[in-house]
Amino acid sequence: MNEQAGLAQESIEGTVAPARLRPGIATHYLRYSFSNGMVMLAGFISFPILTRLLDNTQFGILRYYDTLMLLGVAILKLGTPHAIVRFYPYEGNAQQQRAFGTNMVLLPLMLSGVLWGLTVTGIALWSSTGGGSLSPLFWCALILIPMLAVTSIAQMVVRASERSDIVMTTRIVGRMLELVLVLGAVILVQQSALAVYGGKMIAAVLLLAWLAQWLYRHLQVSRDAVDLQALRNGLVYGLPLMAHEIAFSVLANMDRVLLKHLTDDFAAVGIYAIGYALAMQLNVFIDVTLSEAFTPVVMRAYETGGAGAVRALKRRVLLPMTYAVVAIVGMLLISGHDLLVALSGPGKAASGPVFIIVGVTISMYAWFAIANYGLQLKKRTLQVLAITLGAAMLNVVMNIILVPRMGYMGAAWSTAISYAALIAAQFATCPRGLARLPRARTVLLSLSCLALLLLVALGTDLFGLQNTWLRLCVAGLLFLGLYALPVVALDRELREMLTALRSSR
Repeated sequence: MNEQAGLAQESIEGTVAPARLRPGIATHYLRYSFSNGMVMLAGFISFPILTRLLDNTQFGILRYYDTLMLLGVAILKLGTPHAIVRFYPYEGNAQQQRAFGTNMVLLPLMLSGVLWGLTVTGIALWSSTGGGSLSPLFWCALILIPMLAVTSIAQMVVRASERSDIVMTTRIVGRMLELVLVLGAVILVQQSALAVYGGKMIAAVLLLAWLAQWLYRHLQVSRDAVDLQALRNGLVYGLPLMAHEIAFSVLANMDRVLLKHLTDDFAAVGIYAIGYALAMQLNVFIDVTLSEAFTPVVMRAYETGGAGAVRALKRRVLLPMTYAVVAIVGMLLISGHDLLVALSGPGKAASGPVFIIVGVTISMYAWFAIANYGLQLKKRTLQVLAITLGAAMLNVVMNIILVPRMGYMGAAWSTAISYAALIAAQFATCPRGLARLPRARTVLLSLSCLALLLLVALGTDLFGLQNTWLRLCVAGLLFLGLYALPVVALDRELREMLTALRSSR
């Protein structure tokens, strides 16, 4: 992160850097799909091992502190990743690049560091003066928070520059490091949540060191470029989205905290968290991957082509996404319980219904999130915050109502209800001209093939088979013959898109 002074800076001060040929959204999606596929593979390796080595109580403790840590990370980022992707100078000259690096990256990082330091000092003083002893896991989570926050900000700079190849590499390497270190700690040192955190901390340090080196070499900063008004603009845009991220984190994670305090049972938290964690693997593939590829491209499309370009982009994205989401929902209904038992063992079968309900919910949300995307393009971040905060509060209320009556399944249904409300609110508030639903023919074809698949699979209970792995194999064959192949055969546009994806590799 250097100022790069003295290298004939004056001669290029107002010159626009040569335009770099940017990959299209298909290339971005393939790269993010591959990297997130590897992340999912790591998850499918670690998930069955951790759920077998950690009992429900230890797994519940792990996810409880994970929730608190994620909330801390969301606060400490100060909305900087959102401001980075929105204000990145896609066609900027050297002066604009330095202003961006200084005011949108360096100064927010410094503010975050000060905020974390004050927080740690306050907690340490409170604890040392008799406020109460804190768990070692709490301190591990507190140390991890700034590392994860800085990593997220650095990766967003890479994403905004549309270097999906670098994001892909760092994500895979980082996740594999974490996989090896966490499993090594749990297997060789101690079967506990504390051992998991030890592995996570070492992996986070190694990944952060590489990203810091990348920022140092590529991010231009200068004291002369400090602009407090630009910093203020970034915070005005980003802080509501930070609050939105916190509200979304509450929506997605607070149910574990509420389960603990409403049932006083870490085992119930563990049952719920196991099903939820497996559902999040779907979220990595269908939501996170597409969002990473879609967001920078849609921002550029809006800046250069307006609402028409956004609708055209959404139309291309929603075609394959509709088929994918409907396929995921169908396979969850058919084989969700079998998949969870196969991965985590019969002793964790109680988590199966949670996996199905939450998996269907987040898959549907990912589909509507693309169709309804628009408020961020208009910079209406306060409205985004209000909608998400409302859904988060609804989730809290529904948990308080349903958990005492239904236990951990009450938390699952609370998630479904609150996400449904979030979808409805986003659809209602999407700015005119930016909402886009898939073509009716696409929806009709996907639902027709899904109905046939469900009729055969559920009507025969997979032909009465009892072996879990055999049931999964038969379900896969039915999916291929009754859904995937008919969809590809009957939709010419989908076939052309798949051919284009293959040729773009």
